[in-house]
Amino acid sequence: GGPGVGVNAYLWRATLDTVSIWPVASADPFGGVIITDWHSPEGVLQERFKMNVFILVRSLRADGVRVSLFRQVRDRGGTWRDAGVPVQTASRIEDAILTRARQLRSEFLRR
Repeated sequence: GGPGVGVNAYLWRATLDTVSIWPVASADPFGGVIITDWHSPEGVLQERFKMNVFILVRSLRADGVRVSLFRQVRDRGGTWRDAGVPVQTASRIEDAILTRARQLRSEFLRR
């Protein structure tokens, strides 16, 4: 943790870094929850994603972060419809967050 953050500060900062291209709809540093708004990858107009990230612990551990990812596709009528997301996609985002958190901790310890 640290002043102003109720969860592991490295995981918190790493999460913000990792999801920085997504618009953040809500961020609670005390509860460890970051919720993004819908975001479409550049050049992709018929598909969008939303993410909820939960930081679960105050220590830097592999099971300390959980990502829920949601996907919608636009049908021919222009209506957004829920669509599946491969399970490994959320796991890859979790891995990216953990990797970044370890980098941040390493940088801090080298100072």
